Order: sequence, then structure tokens, then C-alpha cells
Amino acid sequence: MTLTRPGPRTASPTTSPAPATAPAPDGKRRGFLPFSGWHLLLAPLALLFAIPLVWLLLSSVMSDAEINRFPPALWPSGIDLGGYRYVLGNALFPRWFTNSLIVSAVAVTTNLLFGALGGYAFARMRFAGSKALLVLMLATMAVPFQLTMIPTFMVMKRLGLIDTLGALVLPSLVTPFAVFLLRQFFLSLPRELEEAAWLDGCSRMRVLFTIVLPLSRPALSTVAVLTFLTTWNDLTWPLIAINHDTHYTLQLGLTTFQGQHHTRWSAVMAGNVLTVLPVLLAFLGAQKSFIRSLTSTGLKG
Repeated sequence: MTLTRPGPRTASPTTSPAPATAPAPDGKRRGFLPFSGWHLLLAPLALLFAIPLVWLLLSSVMSDAEINRFPPALWPSGIDLGGYRYVLGNALFPRWFTNSLIVSAVAVTTNLLFGALGGYAFARMRFAGSKALLVLMLATMAVPFQLTMIPTFMVMKRLGLIDTLGALVLPSLVTPFAVFLLRQFFLSLPRELEEAAWLDGCSRMRVLFTIVLPLSRPALSTVAVLTFLTTWNDLTWPLIAINHDTHYTLQLGLTTFQGQHHTRWSAVMAGNVLTVLPVLLAFLGAQKSFIRSLTSTGLKG
């Protein structure tokens, strides 16, 4: 029998797998546009809403003759800073700005504090009449300010706060909107985090300030921005409660630039630009938290 030596083994050719095509991040094929089609609708709307701000800025660097001209000029012939010089040269303007800042800062701080306490009580604590009290509090939001204006004035007068900044601060210490918005956000938080802290011996106040509030920054930012916006732009109540010009707020002080027979529109426009600027900066600073709060706060409970 003849033995034959086996030949060398030849490696069988292996076929490398074809590279898999990575799916699109959103699971869909990218269209022809590099952005969402909604931008074609939202961009013109954004420009439409920006027209008043642009016109305000352009008018603030016009002269009174250009503003009063008919037809009105769409673009200033030159930069005239006379309105800004008139506003900033007014000796009372820094005082008005400070008064508005004090009233707005106190209102924001107290609404965050008392709103958080009230919202947490309605969200997590059950006591006799809690639902009825919540409904009653929300019903006050439907009452117009014109109906409570005179009673509020009488209360402030009895307290001796008329013509002081206290008359502007006290009615704005807490609002039903702040309590309701924070309550709705607290309901969306899981109870397990609070229960774990209670097992560790934490009190309700410590749970609120160390666990709940750090998780509620979007809602707190929303309350802060809306409270600042409302208090900063308020004109009706300061017009009723304040008499002396040294206690004027910024909105009330700007009305002094409008006389019965002559109005310095360049100064009015420049003052409005300086008034809008803090509100715009505050909103841009809290924009992401503001949107997160509106998208995550539902109508639960």
C-alpha cells in the first residue's frame, strides 16, 4: 500500500462582511434642507415680532424732528444720542432705576421662597380643605386688578405705606401663579427621592431645600423671569400708590418725559430701550430653563 503525503492545507478564502451603513441619528433619511422645514415658517414670524424692538432701537438714535416727520423715516439719517444724554442727564433717572431694581428683586426673592413653600405644601401634604383652598387660590387669578385696586389702596393707607416702596413690595410678595406653577412641577418629581431622605431622618424643610429645590431649577427660573417681567413693567399700581418723584419706579418716571403740549420722543424711546434691556437680558439668561419648565410642567393632580 502506497502512502501519500498530504499536501499543505490551503486556507479557505474568507469573505469580509460588508460594512453596515450607520443609520441616521433620527432614524430617518435626511431631506434636502439642512434644517427643519418648520424654520421656514418660524423665521419670518420671529422677524415679525422683532420689528417693534428694531424700530424702538432706531428711533432712540433719531432726533425729535425725524421722529415727528410725516411720513416717518424708516432709517435715521445719522446717529443722534440726544435722547440718551437727556435721559442719563436727568438727576432722578438713577434713582428710578434703583427703585425698580429694589422692588423687582424683593418680589422675585419672596415669590421664589413663599411660592416654593406653598407649592410644596399643596403638592405633598394633605390637610383638611387643601383642595378647596387650592381652588380658591386659583380663582383669585381670574379676578382683574381693577376690582382689587381700591381695597389694596385702602389697606396700604391704613398701614401707612402710601408713597413708599413698601406699598409696591407688599402686594407682590407672593402670587397664586408662582404657587401653582411650582406645585405642578413638584408633582412631576418622583416621591422615592424624598422618601429615601425621610428614612435618613431629614425633615420636610430639609428635603425641600436640599433635594426638591435643586431639581426644580427650570420652574424656579420661570417664576423668577415672569415675576421680574411683571414687576419691572408695572405702571398702574405705582401710578396710584406713589406721589413723590423720588419714589417713582422706572416706568412711572418715563411718563414725566411726555408733557401735555410737547413730548421728547427721542428721550422716551431712549428710556424705553434702557428699560427693556434688563428684561431682555434676564430672559436670554434663563431661556433654556424657561423652555424646559414649560415643556415638563403638566397639569397633573
